[in-house]
Amino acid sequence: MTSQSEITLPPFRRGFHLITHLIVKQLPQLPPSGLLHLFMKHTSAGLTLNENADPTVRYDFDNVMNHLVPESAHYEHDDEGADDMPAHIKSTLVGVSLSIPITNGRLNLGIWQGIYLCEFRSRATSRQIVCTILS
Repeated sequence: MTSQSEITLPPFRRGFHLITHLIVKQLPQLPPSGLLHLFMKHTSAGLTLNENADPTVRYDFDNVMNHLVPESAHYEHDDEGADDMPAHIKSTLVGVSLSIPITNGRLNLGIWQGIYLCEFRSRATSRQIVCTILS
């Protein structure tokens, strides 16, 4: 059986943000076992799983991404400002989807894992995530 819904996240500032609680809160009741697939409908943000306890991890991720893909480089595509093309590149590097197993009606994440919204725009808008539950 498959169900699908769409979650709208509020705007977040640029950076890496734990959103596990926002996702779980908006999901329907999960089946005993299955798979949750999350797909972000944007090209300037991403989704990833990582450390859910120490906020310095999210700070370091942001610093590394800004070092790898600097806004100071020359990009042809800059219609929406200096962070436009770097945001697209970062989104491609991180990815826009996740698959998470469902076990005993809950997301089967590791003890230190959390879902991150990777926001790469300085002036971001709300973000939409398609949630597909396979059981």
